[in-house]
Amino acid sequence: MSLHFWPTQASLHAEHVDWLIGSFGILVALLAAPVFILSAVYLVRYRHGRKADRSQREAGNVWLETAWAAIPFLLVMGFYVWSTKMFLDQQSPPDDALTIDVIAKQWMWKFQHAGGQREINELHVPVGRPIRLTMTSQDVIHSLYLPALRIKQDVLPGRYTQEWFAATDTGTFPLRCAEFCGTDHSVMGGRLVVQTPADFAGWQAQAGADRSLAQLGHTLFDRLGCAGCHGGNAQGQDAQVRAPPLAGLYGKPVPLADGSIVRAGDQYIHDSIMLPNKQVAAGYEPLMPPFGSVLDEEQVAQLEAYIRSLGAGGDR
Repeated sequence: MSLHFWPTQASLHAEHVDWLIGSFGILVALLAAPVFILSAVYLVRYRHGRKADRSQREAGNVWLETAWAAIPFLLVMGFYVWSTKMFLDQQSPPDDALTIDVIAKQWMWKFQHAGGQREINELHVPVGRPIRLTMTSQDVIHSLYLPALRIKQDVLPGRYTQEWFAATDTGTFPLRCAEFCGTDHSVMGGRLVVQTPADFAGWQAQAGADRSLAQLGHTLFDRLGCAGCHGGNAQGQDAQVRAPPLAGLYGKPVPLADGSIVRAGDQYIHDSIMLPNKQVAAGYEPLMPPFGSVLDEEQVAQLEAYIRSLGAGGDR
């Protein structure tokens, strides 16, 4: 059994985090060392005590005191800027990132790929490709933690969070829940499997998904009767328009009945399905029934994928 004195690094972000933590640890040690060393010296040297003449107090050294306060402050502010930039970069995935939906549930991780492949407690990704994880919880608060990548993000019920990474090494790495989520929290884990692009393509074929996530959403869309209000036939001249069209909706600004404007992103589409009266589109009556007790988060992710696939046009 080999001992590892430093966690495995499997992404460029992991290297940056290690440099940040290591450098800040050195800074703290350098700032604290004089205090502890001089405390020990004075403790030994003056342990018996002695009378001191304090009638002529020496004037303080203003420049020394200013430097002792200003230099550490500037150094710490430098680390603040460094860490803030890393945080903002981690919240801004590249446009070409491969999106994977993550649903946390007591006590397992479910992953849905755009190609329709599904995994439980195991996530396959290609090396070198930016991966964007869109995450939500079916029940309580969880936290997806990938130690080898140095990323961790809380996963919340009824809300989407995201994180992204690009693995630099192939291999199998641990995947854990870092938020106490109930009785079996300790066993809520899994594996991140990073493969070469060729091996990942082989895994996708072997996974055997006959329909993409958007196609699954299309089927669910029709089964629930959503086309009756949102479909192309419902938007004709002779039809009574009861709901906004979905073609080209994703990513666009949506005026609401209360006068505000929101962007039709993942969160807006999720809430429009589960809690449709929360944000009613301007010009429409709040007629859509809530699906919060009908659909689970996996099905909502499928519907969102279908709406995203409509792009700037479509027949529905």
